[in-house]
Amino acid sequence: MTILSIAFIVAGLFFLVVAAIGVIRLPDVFCRSHAVSLTDSLGAFLMLLGIAFYEGLDKNTLKILVVLSLLYILNPVIAHATIRAALRSGLKPWRKETP
Repeated sequence: MTILSIAFIVAGLFFLVVAAIGVIRLPDVFCRSHAVSLTDSLGAFLMLLGIAFYEGLDKNTLKILVVLSLLYILNPVIAHATIRAALRSGLKPWRKETP
């Protein structure tokens, strides 16, 4: 079970690193929030799942499952609210300029 939990945690770390690179490399808030909302959800899910496997059947596993359910409810809402606030404040989506 330890090898399975390590595999999930490493996979989660990979997706979280990809999300961090996306925040650094992408040009505007719309692209960044898209990259972060997708990869952050998957990375956090895999990491928490690995921690739950490592803990076994315990009271802490129930707490981790509650955090997982809240993560999947709140992460899309937060991304939507961020993009909507950016649009309402007057930010325009990035467009590649053609010569």
